[in-house]
Amino acid sequence: MEKIICGIQQMGIGVPDVQEIWKWYRKFFGVDVRVFEDAAEAPLMTKYTGGKVHKRTASLALSMQGGGGFEIWQYTSRSTGKSKFEIKLGDYGLYSCRVKSRDVAKSYTYFKENGAKIIGELSKAPNGELSFFCEDPNGNIFNVVDGKGWFKDTKHPSFCGGVAGTLIGVSDMDKSIGLYKDILGYETVVYDKTGTFDDIGGLPEGKGKVRRVLLSHKEARKGPFARLLGPTQIELIQSLDREDRRNIFENRFWGDWGFIHLCFDIQGMDELQKECESKGYPFTVDSSNTFDMGEAGGRFSYIEDFDGTLIEFVETHKVPIMKKIGWYINLKKKKPGKHLPNWILYAMGMNKIKD
Repeated sequence: MEKIICGIQQMGIGVPDVQEIWKWYRKFFGVDVRVFEDAAEAPLMTKYTGGKVHKRTASLALSMQGGGGFEIWQYTSRSTGKSKFEIKLGDYGLYSCRVKSRDVAKSYTYFKENGAKIIGELSKAPNGELSFFCEDPNGNIFNVVDGKGWFKDTKHPSFCGGVAGTLIGVSDMDKSIGLYKDILGYETVVYDKTGTFDDIGGLPEGKGKVRRVLLSHKEARKGPFARLLGPTQIELIQSLDREDRRNIFENRFWGDWGFIHLCFDIQGMDELQKECESKGYPFTVDSSNTFDMGEAGGRFSYIEDFDGTLIEFVETHKVPIMKKIGWYINLKKKKPGKHLPNWILYAMGMNKIKD
């Protein structure tokens, strides 16, 4: 089977309390559909959890507006470790999660009126589009951007949908960019700018000199959930005048406080593994056959980018559509690259959490 990158499935977010922060995410981002909720051990991740098997609970939340989901992840066998230093723009790793908006100016007004912490002001990114940064109650930074490729209009008052990409700090742009352009399929450079920028000036160390590269993909993604996940962009940022750059997860475990991984929904894991290995990004974790998340199943793997940022791949085999009646879809029997019918995707919205 050929390798197919179907889209960003989710951004993993390590939190101290899943239910508390998920309520905030529902209010501001509209990620109110529960795909799964599972409590178990994570035996395959010991490479990133200090050599010990730890217990956790994880919930995958989606917005029917479209966009990737949030995998909201909490340790239950230990406390969730917070960074002991202030994370600054240019540090290495997943710095900010991009969230799509139907109307960025209206989203900005909603966030301000409802007491969200805004960082900086509503401003234009180098591509001329409006965006703004905000901070959740745990201190994680989100970048609300102009959204493309909507699935359904849920009339959410924030005008927001799901994950539209991410901003990643890198140490060497030229060495880092190949993974994202070649393997992950973000072949189009929207902009490649060096200097100081007003739109990021409110972030910690945001007034420094940086190189910014925004990547996108020309072709619409293929695969079962591609219409729902939609198009995404990845921005890589390299600080050019900071000598104190650090890895965001320095001396911490995967699953600790913050953005823990960027996860892609894919098909053709074996082919992807061969490509990753041939280009210097071997799988560091591989569940091999089907893993079971209680309500969902598939095969997952991880690679590290040039700076150790964790990229997850999930080849979904089973997913709940309507759990109340025991309706699950077996994707192993579906033709690679084929979209699921919209009515099946709409049915997933029946798993909505109402506050």
